[in-house]
Amino acid sequence: MKNTKAIIAGTMVLAASTLLAACGSNSAKAADTTSTSTWTTMVGDGIQSMDPSVALDLVSGQVLTDTTETLLRYDGAVLKEGVATSVPTATNNGLTYTYHLRHSKWANGEAVTAKDFVYGWQRTVDPATKSQYNYLYSGIKNADAIMAGKKDPSTLGVKATDDYTLVVTLEHAIPYFNTMQANPVFAPQNQKFVEAQGSKYGHSASAYLSNGPYILKDWSGTGDSWTEVKNTNYWDAKDVHIKTLKTRVVKDSQTALNLYNTGKLDDAVLSGQQAAQAKTNKDYDPLKVSYIQYLQLNEKKVPAFKNTKIRQAISMAIDRQQFIKKVLNDGSMPASVVTPVGLFANPDKPSEDFATESTKTTKAVTTYNKKKAATLFAEGLKEVGESKLSITLLTSDTSADKSLGQYLQNALEQNLPGLTVAIQSVPDKAALTKSQNGDFDITVSGWFADFPDPINYLNLFTTGADGNNGSWSNAAYDKAVKLSETTDANNATKRYQDLLTAQTILNQDAGVIPLYQQVQSHLVNAKVSGLNYGANNMYNYVGAKVK
Repeated sequence: MKNTKAIIAGTMVLAASTLLAACGSNSAKAADTTSTSTWTTMVGDGIQSMDPSVALDLVSGQVLTDTTETLLRYDGAVLKEGVATSVPTATNNGLTYTYHLRHSKWANGEAVTAKDFVYGWQRTVDPATKSQYNYLYSGIKNADAIMAGKKDPSTLGVKATDDYTLVVTLEHAIPYFNTMQANPVFAPQNQKFVEAQGSKYGHSASAYLSNGPYILKDWSGTGDSWTEVKNTNYWDAKDVHIKTLKTRVVKDSQTALNLYNTGKLDDAVLSGQQAAQAKTNKDYDPLKVSYIQYLQLNEKKVPAFKNTKIRQAISMAIDRQQFIKKVLNDGSMPASVVTPVGLFANPDKPSEDFATESTKTTKAVTTYNKKKAATLFAEGLKEVGESKLSITLLTSDTSADKSLGQYLQNALEQNLPGLTVAIQSVPDKAALTKSQNGDFDITVSGWFADFPDPINYLNLFTTGADGNNGSWSNAAYDKAVKLSETTDANNATKRYQDLLTAQTILNQDAGVIPLYQQVQSHLVNAKVSGLNYGANNMYNYVGAKVK
């Protein structure tokens, strides 16, 4: 998910007030507030939207995961049934998925049916909804044409053959299709409720209807705290043991530590000095997440960046270990590849990690080597007919990104004679906009995995892709990615080799420059058990317990 998905370092008028009143009343009855079993966590920002079609940020994504039941749900690395009674196998040469749904309810007591999924999916791909996350629907029959305004949403390849059978038709095989079904963007939506809310839908707790483990409370659309209470109408309510989830926004690491030490937080996320000191705490619990931070070099704005030697030189001039130790201090890992370690494995050799395998012949490109970097940079400048290069590094204005910018500025200027680096730090949203518009020389980018497959990352950097803000292009790379999605989509062995080929090309060519894989420093109250972090970068509270 974007860090809003932060590319820079994972949204209609009241028509029936009587219906709203009924829905609100039934939702309240479904909420279990009788227990003192509570878990209190922190986030860095507030909820942006509870509309599953338009929510884009990680905070909203987690709350939607808590309060929404999609077809499938991740429990750690295991993909399990959600509203669907099982994880189906594709038929029709990978083009058809049939989901058999259990009898479950919305928080207001109404039945969740296949028609709710059809409505929700059609609404998400409808250009009028302005979803920025609907690209995950690409490959479903007619989805691309609908999103381009060329076909009606009703032509989307999803059909309710009866109340509890959902049939999805694809235009081409998507071997990871099931893994995407844990994402809230594929959630069912209650048409009657959505249309009654109109433009208010998803903008407050009362304007959102849950079918998941929890019901959102105490959120008016703004604010720095909210509560989620157990949904007694949830189909698996017997396995929801933590009755209340409380969340508050905490932006400062020292404040987070103080709140944890005084018992006001059960899970504190630390950075910098507090993270370094926390490593000796008995409650220290590092969390490796599928998030990579990397640099994009704008080849359109700075033609010299088209030179492979210059790109490789910039990569080799960065001491990632030193940066993590001196700046992050949070246990993060140096990244040699833009796909996270632990995300994906060889289908024929499960012990073989994709990211690790892809760097066997390209590790030198991301290994700090001051002498080699200077040599390559000089050679590259000569090849492009320049004697020096002045560039600007774009970052967000957070303290973490400013520190990163200063470190990169010093490292690049010291290790690459002839290079001058200025820093432009702007607010997150402005940095994201400038990055997407190509208004930068070098920019700091980041990506959280939506589902556990390398295509999450590799699709970002094909020629002309929306995520390819630096305009890097390589025909062999594009061919390998395309083969993985077409000719070899149903052959796991060949597809793995295609993805490996693409990743190796991206590594060697320094199409983007990976910096680190995030490992968050947490202090976690030992009274919790069974709380799993999923392959989709979300916590699953079903099955978790508090002593």
